[in-house]
Amino acid sequence: MLDSTNQSCTLPDIAAEEKAKVGGQLQWVGMSDIEMPLQLQADVSIPPAVARVRAEVSLDDEVSKGIHMSRLYLACDEVFSGGRIDYQQLQQLTHQFLDSHRELSQNALIEVESEALLRRPALVSENAGWRSYPIKLSVVQCHQSGLSQYLSFQVTYSSTCPCSAALARQLIQENFKQNFDPGAVDFQAVVDWLGSEQGINATPHSQRSSAVVKVKLSKQQQQVPLLKMIDLVENALQTAVQAAVKRADEQAFALRNGQNLMFCEDAARRIKQALGKEPAVKHFHLRVTHHESLHPHDATAEAYSE
Repeated sequence: MLDSTNQSCTLPDIAAEEKAKVGGQLQWVGMSDIEMPLQLQADVSIPPAVARVRAEVSLDDEVSKGIHMSRLYLACDEVFSGGRIDYQQLQQLTHQFLDSHRELSQNALIEVESEALLRRPALVSENAGWRSYPIKLSVVQCHQSGLSQYLSFQVTYSSTCPCSAALARQLIQENFKQNFDPGAVDFQAVVDWLGSEQGINATPHSQRSSAVVKVKLSKQQQQVPLLKMIDLVENALQTAVQAAVKRADEQAFALRNGQNLMFCEDAARRIKQALGKEPAVKHFHLRVTHHESLHPHDATAEAYSE
């Protein structure tokens, strides 16, 4: 029977004992999709979630067989199991990665992917509901460029096509001309007609749309500014999808869509302008996708910080 206390002394360690048959540096080596619990230290209360973690270091020693992946995992396990995660914790993790690979690596990164459940109020009623936002936190520690940290997130919204709205209005105008005599228009009859299916004979098409945003944050940022960034984008768009909806909320949502007709280009420019005015954002990248109801394909737009 093996003695577990002496087992580590006798087990082979190929990564440490052998040299690479084909040498060369590698930009990143490590693990992805590591399952970890996540309690986020953000600017809003978020229920605990499951995270998928990417932990990697560069392999700068050209002849080393490989890195010590178990050291990366154990460092993650200690931090993620021990409490709330913010950018300070992730920075410390990259330092731990480098300390445990002092002879091999000069660069380290960690990425944390999850979904954040936020409680969102209804537009008009006193109700509220849960909305899930895909998020990613990234910290990169590079020997040459230093520390960089990022927040990525996705917002889902509704977009009503301006062209379709104009075409619908034209049809309603033509329908009005056919139903009313210009010389004898009865006000109440017009009101009643507008409230009927016969009156509004055409509607513009809308579609569920998404914006994926990645922002580079200050090196001094510790708390995750999740609510701040999501509110920034949703307020710019005005038509974020709703969770708890009564009829008054649905009517208010219809009004917002009518007042915020958007091509994908319009949505991208709105978000770009909002992010460009935010001091906490150093750089950004965004991509919007309108999942068309008219076409079988999507309409997309992309923008970067200038």
